[in-house]
Amino acid sequence: MSPLLSLAALFGKLSLLAVGGVNSTLPAIAHEVVDERHWITARQFSQLFAIAQAAPGPNMLVCALIGARVAGIAGGIVAAVAMVLPAGVLVMLVSGVWQRFQHARWRRIVQAAILPITAGLVLAAAAVLVRAADTSLLLLAISLTAATLNLRTRLHPLWLLAAGAALGLVLG
Repeated sequence: MSPLLSLAALFGKLSLLAVGGVNSTLPAIAHEVVDERHWITARQFSQLFAIAQAAPGPNMLVCALIGARVAGIAGGIVAAVAMVLPAGVLVMLVSGVWQRFQHARWRRIVQAAILPITAGLVLAAAAVLVRAADTSLLLLAISLTAATLNLRTRLHPLWLLAAGAALGLVLG
């Protein structure tokens, strides 16, 4: 299968599983592109994710960056469209039914269940990224410090990202 078709199939399938956004599918994306297809390394994956998070725009930019890494600009476009289009079409199809049953008990139950599921998926994504990025005790200490500062202060996460990038330049 051509790289463009592989990207379209992979991200099209994952778009339908992205409950709460692309971040919830990061473990699956990492498994596919790092472990199964060997398109990039775990370290490259965490770096592409960091770049995507630092850039303005939607979280799905990481998919475009992976696609571009695999198959150039065309790969980036294919991956981005494949990550958005299937889920977007599904939302359009389901939204009418969802609104029609806005007071139904089953809808409230589904909505209540989605939150912990999404939170668990995002935490799993964080674990994948930390494992990929923390290849030494120093990098683990930096991650733990950044996580602690993020949880205990009002410091904007981009400042933490910038500090991590600066440390990477100095120590790398």
